[in-house]
Amino acid sequence: MYFAIISQDIENSLPLRKTARPAHIKRLETLRDENRLLIAGPFPDPDSDGFTGSLVVAEFDSLKDAQTWADADPYMSAGVYANVMVKPYKKVLP
Repeated sequence: MYFAIISQDIENSLPLRKTARPAHIKRLETLRDENRLLIAGPFPDPDSDGFTGSLVVAEFDSLKDAQTWADADPYMSAGVYANVMVKPYKKVLP
């Protein structure tokens, strides 16, 4: 089943994002290589060069597994995210 991982950044998160980005991307590439990643990317901040959060939609066996994966994100340990919500997701289109 797919799960949407919706994260909201702290204010002025860009310096922290830059530091943790390589490890964050590596985890996403692993999901991609396992054919479990549907989509991933940040929400740009229209008022700066930074971001306001991120969206990852990927396949996990359970909500608990998706939450565990989200909790282990390098952006979490780096303090980039203020909060993270994980919800089941049903792909309809395309």
